[in-house]
Amino acid sequence: MGQMFGRNTGFLGRRDLLRLIGAGGVGMAAGFFNPSVASGATSVMDADAALQRLMGGNQRFMAQQLESPHQSLQRVQEVAYSQQPFAVILSCADSRVPAEIVFDEGIGDIFDIRIAGNIVTPEVLGSLEYAIAILGTRLIMVLGHERCGAVTAAVADEAVPGSIDTLVKAIQPAIALTEGSKDVVLDAAVVANVRYQMDAIRRNSPLIAERLLKQQVKLVGGRYDLDSGEVTLV
Repeated sequence: MGQMFGRNTGFLGRRDLLRLIGAGGVGMAAGFFNPSVASGATSVMDADAALQRLMGGNQRFMAQQLESPHQSLQRVQEVAYSQQPFAVILSCADSRVPAEIVFDEGIGDIFDIRIAGNIVTPEVLGSLEYAIAILGTRLIMVLGHERCGAVTAAVADEAVPGSIDTLVKAIQPAIALTEGSKDVVLDAAVVANVRYQMDAIRRNSPLIAERLLKQQVKLVGGRYDLDSGEVTLV
């Protein structure tokens, strides 16, 4: 991300952006990326309320009592020029785990970051920081899921084609924390990987770590059950 917005392009680099924010230039940086934040046109939902909203939506999803909010053309137009999602979710790219559906939300509600194995890469970290520092989102959820293919590959520890190995290597440190039979390890590894990636966020983002310390942001982990549709906090 830092290379994408380098000095030669005339845009702010990630390091420059963080320096600007640290120097008290939040308003200026926010206005550069999102006019609605700079103008104070929207309000920020606190982390506890955001988590309650997510879990309430998941309960509706399981009960098939969907409200399907914010899915109209009117909503498309409302958020066409600005956004302020109430939660940022780092989840697996698995086609069976679409966050807006399993949490019964709509357009502009969730800042989605999807990558196989819900792993933390520099690009993912930059996206999380963007949601927190620029959009004002106060809740981060790392969401793993049952029978995750990337976690399964990491547990198997066998040769995989192409660049899939990068996913396996990012998950394997979490596998080392699990014990038991293969089936037990696989399910435990999903949760262990969620926790490991949460730790990676804390370790590698001073920006987020500072806000967590000041209780300005909340970081939670979740596990999605493919059979029931239930999200449980871990």
